[in-house]
Amino acid sequence: MMAASATLFGLMAITIRYASHTLHAFEIAFFRCLFGAVFALPLIHVHGWQILRTQRLGFYLARCLVGTASMLAGFWALVHLPLAQAVALSYSTPLFVTIGAVLVLGEVVRLRRWSAVIAGFIGILIIVRPVSADFSAASLVALTAAALSGLVTISIKFLSRSEPPDRIVLLTTLLWVPLTLPGALAVWQWPTAAAWPWLVLSGALGTGGHYCWTRALKLADASALAPLSYLQLLVVAGLAWLLFGEAVDRYTAIGASIVIGASLYIARREARLAREAHKDAVVAKGEPQA
Repeated sequence: MMAASATLFGLMAITIRYASHTLHAFEIAFFRCLFGAVFALPLIHVHGWQILRTQRLGFYLARCLVGTASMLAGFWALVHLPLAQAVALSYSTPLFVTIGAVLVLGEVVRLRRWSAVIAGFIGILIIVRPVSADFSAASLVALTAAALSGLVTISIKFLSRSEPPDRIVLLTTLLWVPLTLPGALAVWQWPTAAAWPWLVLSGALGTGGHYCWTRALKLADASALAPLSYLQLLVVAGLAWLLFGEAVDRYTAIGASIVIGASLYIARREARLAREAHKDAVVAKGEPQA
């Protein structure tokens, strides 16, 4: 499921680039959400209308507002940066999640995880190269998208405690449609006949990727799945080279390796601490351990 999710999201990035030949990134984001919602509607048939009922609608709305800003920034970055660089920068999200966990959740982060965060930001600096002639302000937009995505990830930790995965997928996708519409209207132009297939496909791939991702997280530990999620970068880098002639420069390759390594360490460290906390809780209650 995680490998399928990474592949689908990677293919979605390619459809966004093709659609951007004639449309603004904000309009592409709207149509991705619109058609994504259409492809998510069968979940109502599977679960019935009760899948839409929730006591956390306000939380969903706040989460989707942040997610919309992240999506618009991320789509803009995919259009204005080399695809592999944009995706590599998106992998900095776990670094921002760690910082957010301290500021928002009050979690205690010790030296080893802070060291991984610092190493990850060094990797970002290698990719972005802020003092070189090749620096692009679009990379700052990509980092903004990653930081906002970190807030969305933290919100999922709250929602997943009481909400089923399919409800999260469906309500999120439906709320994204009206939230992305104002940005699309500001730059609106009717899509050409050649753009429509890419817009429809972006919605299908995005919803499919989201569905597989939530299912994967339900079936296995996030730290075990994290390495498979980086398959997206290989898919994007390979197709960007094949279809658009975009080669991955050595700075992006080196920086991405550092960012991914730091993110993997953080994921595994958090999983280990969670298991130890669960074990301690079981011992404290005097329950038999599994």
